[in-house]
Amino acid sequence: MAVIEYLSTNETEIKINEEIIKKSGGWKFASLLLVNQGLATLAFFGVSVNLVLFLTRVLDQDNSDAANNVSKWTGTVYLCSLMGAFLSDSYWGRYLTCAVFQLILGLGLLSFASWLFLINPADCGDGTKMCRHSSSVGVGTFYLSIYLIAFGYGGHQPTIGTFGADQFDDSNPKAADSKAAFFCYFYFALNVGSLFSSTILVYYEDSGKWTLGFLVSLGCAIIALLLYLLGTSRYKSIKPCGNPLTRVTQVFVAAYRKWNVAPATADALYEVEGPESAIKGSRKIPHSDDFKSMEALHCTQVEEVKCVLKMLPIWLCTIIYSVIFTQMVSLFVEQGDVMTSKLGDFHLPAASMSAFDICSVLSCTGIYRQILVPLARRLSGSPKGLTELQRMGIGLVMGMMAMIAAGVTEIQRLKLVRPSEKKSRLSIFWQVPQYILVGASEVFMYVGQLEFFNGQAPDGIKSFGSSICMASISLGNYVSSLLVSMVMGTTARDDSPGWIPADLNQGHMDRFFFLIAALTALDFIIYVFCAKWYKCINLYTNGNHKEIQLEEQQN
Repeated sequence: MAVIEYLSTNETEIKINEEIIKKSGGWKFASLLLVNQGLATLAFFGVSVNLVLFLTRVLDQDNSDAANNVSKWTGTVYLCSLMGAFLSDSYWGRYLTCAVFQLILGLGLLSFASWLFLINPADCGDGTKMCRHSSSVGVGTFYLSIYLIAFGYGGHQPTIGTFGADQFDDSNPKAADSKAAFFCYFYFALNVGSLFSSTILVYYEDSGKWTLGFLVSLGCAIIALLLYLLGTSRYKSIKPCGNPLTRVTQVFVAAYRKWNVAPATADALYEVEGPESAIKGSRKIPHSDDFKSMEALHCTQVEEVKCVLKMLPIWLCTIIYSVIFTQMVSLFVEQGDVMTSKLGDFHLPAASMSAFDICSVLSCTGIYRQILVPLARRLSGSPKGLTELQRMGIGLVMGMMAMIAAGVTEIQRLKLVRPSEKKSRLSIFWQVPQYILVGASEVFMYVGQLEFFNGQAPDGIKSFGSSICMASISLGNYVSSLLVSMVMGTTARDDSPGWIPADLNQGHMDRFFFLIAALTALDFIIYVFCAKWYKCINLYTNGNHKEIQLEEQQN
């Protein structure tokens, strides 16, 4: 493995032979990481995409409880990304972090638990054949296994994306374009993996073959790990930069102690000579005029904290979008489960409708890269076409439209419900627009987030930049769970069943979707102000000490 380290000399040098650098990294080994991402995602979504139906059919939970449990679990998955990012940036480095978290195979325990304790009798949980009441040991083993999956996948995800970006040399003028393309293909690979899970695996699970689906996911996870290890000798790896929490704490403590002292001028702030900062392995960040009360230590350490503080408002505005995203694996599935889903003799599983979301992502990724970017470049004169912040704003608007489409579908579904039947006569294909809109919005929002937070994070906390994208998804799931609980607590009173009751035909889930749309509209207004306020990070290039500024981001 080629380990890259920046040295404090008159020129930025790389402490390995140039011939080794040329043979390491690049698209060849970045592609290996893309395959790893696709297989790891296939394994994860083999569990997550149908989890809400497993809870209702096998563990006999009602709709609101199952939706809440899925939201909490999904939130935990992405919350674990912060731990993975911390270990990667501070101590282990990206390669070791990815390897260790892939070794946590909770899928093996889940397959064992479903076969031995939960799927009884065989092929139960298919929507018609009921499963017997599960023992406390079986339920406990099930929850342990899925939270081990959450821990392993969550810790792996933010690091693998950053590790892939590391394979491109910053001293190469084409590196920026390669990294932007990598993040697009990274999300493309994620959706290719989830497409298989949402179609073939979901079909078998929906017919009661849950253990088979989990075993296939386990096999894919093992293959992903073996392929990852295959490139060990040729990956490029950046050395970890030490514990960022210590540096951040020092800045806040120093700022508190000198609160009444006049802020220092830029020239008075301490900084080492050369392009590298006092933070091991991190380039210098020139002084900025933001948060002047914090200027108490050497320049780059303070600027690192400033960068995080400036990103926080943007990050907070992305949480409501994640509330939209999580509906695909909870309420969208429950909505589809009470709609007409037969094509002749073939029964289409409700969770398989997410295939339309995935196909939307795959097609929109190509349209964006091949059509929208060149067109936007010509119209704006910007080499990026649309900036990351502009794309995230577009994603918010499209997500809001998806919630409106879901609400309209629910209104039509309720109109075609017969009193004596559980399922509406409305075809499940009415859900297609909402899935397509969510998929299109992901291309703008999540790919934009990956590029933005990875590009704007200082060298010492690159994995943290990727992890806060996932932390946004995590908090979105918790917020969704909180919204469901608040709505049910408010609307389910006296004789009213509430908006999301066990029998959805007695509820008004459309109002919940419209509520999310209204919250998204308010969030978008706040986001526009935050994007206008945001100022980009400044860095020094690796080769010539010249200060560069990333392209101005405006919404």
